[in-house]
Amino acid sequence: MRSSLEKFGLIGSGILVGILVSLNISAWAEKNLSPQLPIDDLRVFAEVFGKVKSDYVEAVEDKKLLNEALSGMLQGLDPHSTFMDADAYKDLQAGTQGEFGGLGIEVAMEDGLVKVVTPIEDSPAYKAGLKSGDLISKLDDTQVRGLTLNDAVKKMRGTPDTKIVLTVLRKGEAKPLTFTLTRAVIKSQSVKTKVIEQDYGYVRVTQFQEHTGEDLAKTLKNMRAQNKGPFKGLVLDLRNNPGGLLDAAVGVSAAFLPKNDLVVYTEGRVADSKMRLSATPSDYARRGKTDYLKDLPEEYKKVPIVVLINAGSASASEIVAGALQDHKRATILGIQSFGKGSVQTILPMNNGSAIKLTTARYFTPAGRSIQAKGIVPDIVVEDGSDPSLSLHEADLSKHLSNPTDDNSAKKKEEDALKAAAAAAAAKEKLNEKKFAENKGPIEPASAEDFQFMQAMNVLKGLPVQKAPDPVKLSETKK
Repeated sequence: MRSSLEKFGLIGSGILVGILVSLNISAWAEKNLSPQLPIDDLRVFAEVFGKVKSDYVEAVEDKKLLNEALSGMLQGLDPHSTFMDADAYKDLQAGTQGEFGGLGIEVAMEDGLVKVVTPIEDSPAYKAGLKSGDLISKLDDTQVRGLTLNDAVKKMRGTPDTKIVLTVLRKGEAKPLTFTLTRAVIKSQSVKTKVIEQDYGYVRVTQFQEHTGEDLAKTLKNMRAQNKGPFKGLVLDLRNNPGGLLDAAVGVSAAFLPKNDLVVYTEGRVADSKMRLSATPSDYARRGKTDYLKDLPEEYKKVPIVVLINAGSASASEIVAGALQDHKRATILGIQSFGKGSVQTILPMNNGSAIKLTTARYFTPAGRSIQAKGIVPDIVVEDGSDPSLSLHEADLSKHLSNPTDDNSAKKKEEDALKAAAAAAAAKEKLNEKKFAENKGPIEPASAEDFQFMQAMNVLKGLPVQKAPDPVKLSETKK
């Protein structure tokens, strides 16, 4: 019996090697990446595959084994590359179109656990109080450690109105926290605007989705009609915006930049990953769209703007902030952003699955890479939370390096000293109980929103306070 199983394993190994070679040799030759395939390594892979098929304690389907192998291959590259089976790919497509089912969390995998990058505004996760940096260790009774990110995401998604219990490890908490969340169809309204007071407007972009650019253009026109006159200033709120579609970010930037100004450029290994995207319709009105900004009042390209960012501002939101900062079209206010300066390309496969592959780094118009660094605000204004609890790209394992870093010994020594000083300062602040207790989400653009209030002070030429009074902040939240 064992002999026949071993023969089966060897036959399976040979077939697998043949498939791998036939599928890959043409692609590798076309890309001219290597003169020959790593045949010996592929033989080892096929041998392991055959042994698992023949000797593992339980029978395992070929599809499961291959999907797990593909998932491991992509996860081993960086925190943002991943393999998606057909269901996960459909979920991703639904998410970029603005409606999907689940809890509403942008997540990454860290040390075998699911790490919350940021909860999406108005989602079940946001309302329950999950925070950036939280580590999810259990989903109902299932331990997260040992699951792939796709498996964990599948368990968090489900039928609307069903419940799931998340066990969360949070820095600063002695015991795990539990959250009971009710799944919902996440209908994310990516653009929200309102006239704060006469001549001052507020624009919040929560994600960069397929229709974000068009939605922004419509709401800006409506807001202008409500104000019945030119604005004296705008607040553009990109806090806790995890990013999204690149052309949507270019469109949002183009709404406030002169025509043809460079927004972002990308650099990668293949020709398709090298792009220069500007405030021009051919770069933001893609996929057959018309120029949705053509009727936008010209004053929006001149009105003073303050952009709000925080540690939850990532990727596409950093592209917008960086472009407006480099062209001196806006004052950036808040705390340092997440630092995701890489571009992921969705590559569909023949069987309905897809891979999300990091194919390029992006750079601001002035040539800055924010990878693992983030956008540094022009005016640093704290929000009353403990900065040591913030999550950044540089905290994720296997993150890409920043190509514009100065790697000299002197620079490393200076950075080490700055990091030590920052850690000591953070510890001292904690000991002084400077940070107010977080009692739940703050309504953006409200009197409780300290950073927003300081942004309004900037627009009005009033003094700016760098950090809130924790006592007053706690009283306001009550």
